[in-house]
Amino acid sequence: MPNRLAHETSPYLLQHADNPVDWWPWSAEAFAAARERGVPVLLSVGYSSCHWCHVMAHESFEDESTAALMNEHFVNIKVDREERPDVDAVYMEAVQAATGQGGWPMTVFLTADAEPFYFGTYFPPEPRHGMPSFPQVLDGVHRAWTDRRDEVGEVASKITQDLSERQLAVGDGGRPGEEELAQALLGLTRDYDATHGGFGGAPKFPPSMVVEFLLRTHARTGSEGALQMAADTCEHMARGGIYDQLGGGFARYSVDREWVVPHFEKMLYDNALLCRAYAHLWRTTGSDLARRVALETADFMVRELRTNEGGFASALDADSEDATGRLVEGAYYVWTPAQLREVLGEADGDLAAAYFGVTEEGTFEEGASVLQLPRGEDGTVADADRIADIRARLLAARAERPAPARDDKVVAAWNGLAVAALAETGALFDRPDLVAAAVAAGDLLVRLHLDDRARLARTSKDGHVGANAGVLEDYADVAEGFLALASVTGEGVWLDFAGFLLDHVLAQFVDAESGALYDTAADGERLIRRPQDPTDNAAPSGWTAAAGALLSYAAQTGATPHREAAERALGVVASLAPRAPRFIGHGLAVAEAALDGPREVAVAGEVGGALHRVALLATAPGAVVAAGRPDGELPLLAGRSLVDGEETAYVCRGFVCDRPTTDGEELARALGVSR
Repeated sequence: MPNRLAHETSPYLLQHADNPVDWWPWSAEAFAAARERGVPVLLSVGYSSCHWCHVMAHESFEDESTAALMNEHFVNIKVDREERPDVDAVYMEAVQAATGQGGWPMTVFLTADAEPFYFGTYFPPEPRHGMPSFPQVLDGVHRAWTDRRDEVGEVASKITQDLSERQLAVGDGGRPGEEELAQALLGLTRDYDATHGGFGGAPKFPPSMVVEFLLRTHARTGSEGALQMAADTCEHMARGGIYDQLGGGFARYSVDREWVVPHFEKMLYDNALLCRAYAHLWRTTGSDLARRVALETADFMVRELRTNEGGFASALDADSEDATGRLVEGAYYVWTPAQLREVLGEADGDLAAAYFGVTEEGTFEEGASVLQLPRGEDGTVADADRIADIRARLLAARAERPAPARDDKVVAAWNGLAVAALAETGALFDRPDLVAAAVAAGDLLVRLHLDDRARLARTSKDGHVGANAGVLEDYADVAEGFLALASVTGEGVWLDFAGFLLDHVLAQFVDAESGALYDTAADGERLIRRPQDPTDNAAPSGWTAAAGALLSYAAQTGATPHREAAERALGVVASLAPRAPRFIGHGLAVAEAALDGPREVAVAGEVGGALHRVALLATAPGAVVAAGRPDGELPLLAGRSLVDGEETAYVCRGFVCDRPTTDGEELARALGVSR
């Protein structure tokens, strides 16, 4: 019989709706039930495309005897971390402080006052590798709660107090200058993997935000080292198994430092960020590989993640059924030489194996290989038409395999990132279909997620808005997407919507005294700690994403409060940049824009005209673009007249402009355009 999760909209929660566990969603009623029964809360946090979340669900939550223990001794709450990133952040901070590590599924035991006292992540069904079994953990926590209740309460109170007293050094309120940005570049150089690209060792994650900083640093300073790190990292990723060589798009991360074997889940936020990064790399270098990857990644998002309502789904699972019907990670994507020959015939199968690095030994499990494009293979060794035909035939054959499940919920923040990526990529590569997809997603966010008080809902699914309030990253990333649409389409309504969201950020998320930003609104649900984190995770932190959107909006409108809030927010970047540049990449990119102005480019004339295109090709860090009639909807165009009736560009900083030009080459020189 379905449990309470049957009424939820989250695909992750619905996956647990038929468990024998008597799950509750996160709610005041669940904690009230724990208080009434006199039992602790078992909080389990995960997400739909999480491999180990599926493993623990199958091993433990679907097991009748384990579920009976859970139901007897606990009130059990299941949370989708993608719906409630605030809940996830608060308790993940406690887990990491207590154990030195974190991950999902996250398992936390709480008092009825939501105070944590015991932590973990995945627990196996029997003791394994020094880990206790999940039933042993349940029994131990129950005994401690029953026999040493006062001691447990003291531990919970101390942990909660320690969390509440943590103070974040936000800097002196000043943005980073050239010295701090140079120190950050030096720090990245030390962490750089010169052999395989990227930073650090295994597992290795796509450093999309750091790549953006490196490209902006190169644009401002001419640093060839910065450009080389960005370009080589992007090339290694594009040639590796982390990139889908048939269908486009990137997996979550590589389990090895060489980018060969990915963790196969595909996330919207990764692909949106990487699509934009490769488009910007092409804008800087003209790389054919960067152009191809940017467009293939955009096409992947539209083809495989777009929902019927025009938004974008959150993710594709890592797991899918293999030939025997088992759920296996990567089964959809890997190949053996025999499978290639079966689809392509002997000659083309052998060519495909050589071209994509498929060996008899395999690079993955059970002799299978993840497709790669080995370094040095530029696509011209074999006939290009023949390789294109092989790709198409393999993609068609793969489509006959059982596909990974899709998490169909629309997350506002990640859709904002997708809107920005598709709008820019469509404009740069003359793909109006991609711009149209970005507009449609923007329309959905306005129509469904944004209410009449400029408050954002975090998620929707199948056209129905979720109950959870948007967090800072939602407001910031959606505003960023709207700003990109304003620049590409010339439609002032997108700038207006961005302004509504950013005014709400100033009112609800910014600490008036310090300039620090919180991840939840001042009038939002109270947790044991109000989360705030300026460091990047898989996507830009809400803090630095807001700083970037505020800075761009101020450049478009001249809004002083937004500019001042952005610069105060960047104080934390000045503090962290010399010590941890890998984890503040987006903040560093925003700081580059602030240091450069950012430059404001007003193009009076036709939207999509020659000068408008040159402006969009600008490599100047964080340049903002407004195009349209001089009497149009965008503030940057006010008073910017045509010269001799021709399309005219004005390049400004702080609304102080150079002389206008009607010459595309002159504009290109002013903006660092190399294409």
